[in-house]
Amino acid sequence: MLTRTKYAVFFALIVAVYFVTPSLAIKVTELAGAAHGYPGLCDSNGKKLADAEFRQWVEDDHLYVVITYRFPDGRVFEEKSRFRQGSELTQEQWSWKELVHGKPQREFTADFEARVARAMIRKDNKDVSEKIEIEPGRTFAGFGFTMALSNLRKRLIHGEQLQLKAVGFSPFPTLKPQVVTVTISYGGLQHMRMGGRSLKGDQFVIHPEIPLIAKLFIKVPDTKIWLTNPAPPGFLRWEGPIVLPTDPLIRVDLLSAAKSGPAQ
Repeated sequence: MLTRTKYAVFFALIVAVYFVTPSLAIKVTELAGAAHGYPGLCDSNGKKLADAEFRQWVEDDHLYVVITYRFPDGRVFEEKSRFRQGSELTQEQWSWKELVHGKPQREFTADFEARVARAMIRKDNKDVSEKIEIEPGRTFAGFGFTMALSNLRKRLIHGEQLQLKAVGFSPFPTLKPQVVTVTISYGGLQHMRMGGRSLKGDQFVIHPEIPLIAKLFIKVPDTKIWLTNPAPPGFLRWEGPIVLPTDPLIRVDLLSAAKSGPAQ
């Protein structure tokens, strides 16, 4: 017979399994098409650091996304993604690079079809490439999570917590590519100021499930993404580390302005 304590633990385990469920391949409910915009990149306090250009288009049955951030000092960040939108959403490629006056300084890539990821930091003469375990339709990187959330929005708003896989990299000096489980949950409807306007959006939290032993050595921050409200859901705001978990936290807003306000 279960004691009261054992029963409570047993019940808690059932509740955890019930509310946090691994997500199957994501069904496409929000078909993305061509889009063009000019977001802004800010520091974690909302001070603008760079202007950006967002381009999204469909070509040969693929969806392409390119986001380019240009800093006053000549630095450029560029993120590229390629997706397939059939009955399910699948990310096929992702890359992020930092350039100074046209010369690559840092570069991170993931080829989901070849199952290979690479990290390069020029100043440290470090270049790492390894095989990674990809679950097609459940593994994403970078802007891929905004695409995934657009199609999972209704389920998350209704209280589900879902688990997907994320491609990431260990901090320097290892830079080891790895795929980690992330739990995605709904953070509520929030208001924020950007571009001189007051906007509202649905917040979603992407929480990396890092093994306890690894937590003793490194902290991996949550990533937060806001989608426009009311529907249809589109990108509104992103907050998290640039690429590596030890990178500075930044904010990317749909509307660029000298200052952006916190979500409340």
